[in-house]
Amino acid sequence: MRQGRGVMASSMFVIAVLLVQGCAVKWWASESGQEGPTQVELIKEPAIKEIPPDDGLLTGWRTSPATQSELLSRTTTSLTHRTLSDVLFDFDQDTIPMDAMRILDADAKQLQQDQVARLLLEGRGDESGTSAYNLVLGERRARNVKSYLQELGLSIDVTTTSYGKDRPLCIEHSGDCRQRNRSVHFVVQ
Repeated sequence: MRQGRGVMASSMFVIAVLLVQGCAVKWWASESGQEGPTQVELIKEPAIKEIPPDDGLLTGWRTSPATQSELLSRTTTSLTHRTLSDVLFDFDQDTIPMDAMRILDADAKQLQQDQVARLLLEGRGDESGTSAYNLVLGERRARNVKSYLQELGLSIDVTTTSYGKDRPLCIEHSGDCRQRNRSVHFVVQ
């Protein structure tokens, strides 16, 4: 009898797992009328629509004043190579713009000339959208910049990270500041 309960418990567990996995499957019908399963992303956020915030309604960033001053001082002192430029991205995009490719070409030459061994690429997003969405977007931006640098033949140790919108380079609530935060920032290590 105990063995029967064990088999029944195992069977119930397998059924529960299959039901949970089934929740991630979406049924669809093709134009020909045939139905079939397709996998969908469980957490999918819609594209962000840029609505400039009303500065009077904003009470500040999520970071404390002490953290804001630390970020400002870090930003101004983190680069020993003042000729490296941040790569700016269009709103809600991770594709490197054409004008940024010229900047990356110059940055790659400068990194080779200075014989830099290690580089950290910090991806960021602006204050629009959720923190989770901007973390993913910032990581995609940083990885795209890393890939482009590798395609240029830059053979140094490059790591990426994303701060999303939670560690902004600029803390003002303006269009120029939001543009500056939609970026990949170079930190020579």
